[in-house]
Amino acid sequence: MSAPQAWWLARRNELLKLATQHDCAFVYDGAQVRSAAQQLRALRSVTRVFYAMKANPNAQLLQIIAASGLDFECVSRGELQHLFAVVSDLKRERVLYTPNFAPRAEYAWAFEQGVTVTIDNPYVLRQWPQIFKNREVMLRVDTGTGRGHHRHVQTAGEHAKFGVPIEELKDLAALAAAANCHVIGLHAHTGSGVFETGSWTETAELLLEAAGLFPELRVLNVGGGLGVPERPEQLPLNLALLDSALAGVRSRAPGLQLWLEPGRFLVAVAGVLLVHVTQTKSKGSIRFVGVTTGMNSLIRPALYGSWHEIVNLTRLDEPATERVNVVGPICESSDVLGHDRQLPPSQEGDVLLIANVGAYGRAMSSSYNLREPATEVVL
Repeated sequence: MSAPQAWWLARRNELLKLATQHDCAFVYDGAQVRSAAQQLRALRSVTRVFYAMKANPNAQLLQIIAASGLDFECVSRGELQHLFAVVSDLKRERVLYTPNFAPRAEYAWAFEQGVTVTIDNPYVLRQWPQIFKNREVMLRVDTGTGRGHHRHVQTAGEHAKFGVPIEELKDLAALAAAANCHVIGLHAHTGSGVFETGSWTETAELLLEAAGLFPELRVLNVGGGLGVPERPEQLPLNLALLDSALAGVRSRAPGLQLWLEPGRFLVAVAGVLLVHVTQTKSKGSIRFVGVTTGMNSLIRPALYGSWHEIVNLTRLDEPATERVNVVGPICESSDVLGHDRQLPPSQEGDVLLIANVGAYGRAMSSSYNLREPATEVVL
């Protein structure tokens, strides 16, 4: 398996022309999203694939994903309302709602919408049993082991706020029975940016072991977190190997469906951020290249220490002879989009491209310093 060539190389001239119309812009290639969706739908071991739309709720991308046959996972009332507005003909049974510490009224509202609701805390059954009476729910389980590229994206273990610990499942099953609430699925998500296929098979095995506590169980949801290569030399996740491994688990539970809910895998590679050079500066041995937006548009480097490839699209054919820090205009020392990057000598007005920003870029942006984040364009 080899690393694929970046799509934006073939569309360089188109992107440079587009950059003349915007100070800064997230640009998405719809064909890349369709391709990722097709790869996921080809998994024979998986019954249903849900797009975790918190990664990118862009309306056009949601429509592309819906048309590709994928379902949706939402984590808030706002996401549900946005999804229903932009994909107006979406059947509610295609939507999974996975809140965390949401208020009581939000659960009641979600049931009224006809979506599948996930609970991840015994509190809701103990304190609000009337909301869940005669309802079917998914149950999020904490496997005890968090995974991922940064501690902030690891979503299991005692320091993570998500899920019911395995040792508490028996008590929760009793609470569900007392409330006449029907647990029809078990769900676990351990983290993001995972490349080891064993992560999902181990999750499936743990859920399968707990299945006996819930006689009405129909679904094992092994979460998402499928890794996306950050650096050009990094190989992609081996989906064929993942498919084979999950097929082995499913063969031992033929009566259960297997669900997957990736987010970043579908949209990360499809997105680039185009920015213009504003100023350059040297301080001792440190060289800075300033650009038109920063952590207000892309907070991942500051929040997760994430690495995104950065190139000077204007001077792509020139030798990269300068080591620089690429920084934005935000009044924070952490407003650095890339440390120690090799670029050609950059000049005011040059267009830089920041790659793999289709997930958790615009979705996590803000107007901090009252600077508006980059606009969005779908090719």
